[in-house]
Amino acid sequence: MVNHSFFKFLLVGVLNTIIGLSFMYISLNIFHLHYWISTFIGNSIGAVVSYFLNKIFTFQSKSPFGSSVIRFVLVIICCYVVAYQLGLSVTEGLLDVTGILPAQYIDEVAILIGSGLYTIMNYFGQRYFVFRTNN
Repeated sequence: MVNHSFFKFLLVGVLNTIIGLSFMYISLNIFHLHYWISTFIGNSIGAVVSYFLNKIFTFQSKSPFGSSVIRFVLVIICCYVVAYQLGLSVTEGLLDVTGILPAQYIDEVAILIGSGLYTIMNYFGQRYFVFRTNN
């Protein structure tokens, strides 16, 4: 059963998405940085915002900063690597198998797919590992 924390997480996620994706696309298209550098920059900036908003607003966690931030960083890193690698693999697969996606859009589409996967994985990681409650 989904509780109110998921909807709060999605609301915070909208803000994180706007911030993170903006930095990703600026890094990729304006500064012409590599896919992995661009997604890392955007995710890192979004992660800082995410930690504080989710700790205070979404999960109203009383977890000590030190232990929760370590767990948060672990979840962020795992979700980042898995989600964005899957996003890139799926997108490249679309190009290879179907030829539907023009090669110049692989990174842009991979970022969108990776972001969706990241959001879902990150919610469960934060909810049940970083900001878990003993209720």
